[in-house]
Order: sequence, then C-alpha cells, then structure tokens
Amino acid sequence: MPALYQVISAIHYRAYQCKKCEQMNYKLDRGWVSPARHLPSPNFGSRPKNEVVSLLVLHNISLPPGCFDGNAVERFFTNTLDFDEHPWYENIRGVQVSAHLFVRRDGELVQFVSLNERAWHAGRSHFDGRDECNDFSIGIEIEGTDDLPYTDAQYVTLGALCAFLQTAYPHINDGRIVGHSDIAPGRKTDPGDAFEWSKFRRFVQDNKKNSV
Repeated sequence: MPALYQVISAIHYRAYQCKKCEQMNYKLDRGWVSPARHLPSPNFGSRPKNEVVSLLVLHNISLPPGCFDGNAVERFFTNTLDFDEHPWYENIRGVQVSAHLFVRRDGELVQFVSLNERAWHAGRSHFDGRDECNDFSIGIEIEGTDDLPYTDAQYVTLGALCAFLQTAYPHINDGRIVGHSDIAPGRKTDPGDAFEWSKFRRFVQDNKKNSV
C-alpha cells in the first residue's frame, strides 16, 4: 500500500506541476497582484517610511473554524461579516483585521490589501530582532485549520505566488518565509502541523527553476 500511495502521489504531483505552469504569469501593479481577485479591505495602514518588505508570513483561517463553504472570511476581512450568523462569531465580534492575500481551498487567490501597505495580520510579533512584523511583512492566509490537510491546489498557488514574491521582493530569502507561529510563539499556532513545509518549499523551488 505505501508503494501504491507513492505512485499515486507522484502522478498527482506531475499533474499539478503542469497546472502550476499555467499559474506562473503573476504581475504586480502598485502593490496589487494579478490575476488575484481584488477585494479591498479598509483594515490597513501605511508602512513606515522607507521600510523594506523582507518577510513573508503564512497563516490559516476558516470561518467558522473548519468550515470552507461560503465567503465568511472575505466578509470578515472587509468588515461586512454579520456576527449574529453563527455562535462562534462572538469570539471575533468587532475585531478588525486583514491579510494581504488569501488562498482558498480550490487554489483561488484573493487580495485584500496592496503589498505597498501595512495589512493587519501579524499582531504582537517578533522576528530577527524586530517587533511589529506587520511593518515589514506580507501576510498570506491559507483557508484551513492547524490539523486538517491543505489541498494540492493550495500548494500549487502558494508555490507559484511565493516564488513570484521572492523575485519582486528580493529581501525575502528562503529563511524569511515563516509561519505565524514562528513570529508569535505561544500565542499563535498556524499554519499548524497539517501544513507540509517540505512540500510547499518544493513547489517554490520548482517555480523558481521554471522561471529561469
């Protein structure tokens, strides 16, 4: 059975390699990524003057937790979520946050904040001797939870997107792509144990090779 599983995984991987090549045509215009779907959020601010974007932070989110249908996350990030829709929403009533980018379960990419601006995704955080990671980072939310597997389509989008962002922002080296848990240990756990970092980094590196 393990050998059969490896064969099936290899077939899926090659199929997604082909799909990934079709998703390499990312472009950047005033901080907005295309072909992402743009859904501007009011929850952002200015980066400090002359700040260099040098960190990429991966998160996860689903609303309610573990539910992947609908557009609750999009409404949450744009301050249009009806907090009376579900009992769990009492935990986040009145909270105003955002991320730059959101990768849905089917691999769709949604953007809420220009990469030139400061999204509200990291909260209290610390990395490489600096606090306030929102000042110098890009935040990517992945639709999911800490303990449920992410989809192949999400790894495909993330791999191509992150390779593109490393080209656009050369200070984001491989060591500066981290999880929320890395910059807020003890407070945050995402993207969680279910996130396969080795698989993700393989897709990033393959995209880099294909772009040469």
